[in-house]
Amino acid sequence: RLFTETFQEVQKAFAEVFLELFGDGEARLTLTDPDNPLSSGVDIHVRLPGKPVRHLVALSGGEKALIAIALLMAMMRVRPVPFCVLDEVDASLDEANLSRFTRLLEATARKTQIIAITHRRQTMEVADCLYGVTMKEAGVSTLVSLRLADVS
Repeated sequence: RLFTETFQEVQKAFAEVFLELFGDGEARLTLTDPDNPLSSGVDIHVRLPGKPVRHLVALSGGEKALIAIALLMAMMRVRPVPFCVLDEVDASLDEANLSRFTRLLEATARKTQIIAITHRRQTMEVADCLYGVTMKEAGVSTLVSLRLADVS
């Protein structure tokens, strides 16, 4: 019963986050075996704006990444966590999708501490603090940190 209730909450939150990221379309989760929810798999169904319903394998890398981000953020809305580590989840996003992602990241960071590992400048711009590693001389790494509030 608890699993089914939580699954329904995540399904609803997933549809909401999907709309925030894509602006249109629809997304839903279904169980592969609804009669046995605890041993069932989960299918993800999406219809991107202006496109027919497609299987996930037919989507671009950026679309898959954004859908995975939507599902992760939906689960975090239903069951908040104190912190989250995202490792280059924005690597395959184009500029338009990166803007949507950073807006969602900022909103999520109000409730959850997020550590985002990224090379994307736009993602770094929404951070409160940046950490980097530089190598001034061969074999000697130096940690660099910057609080953006201190330079604004």
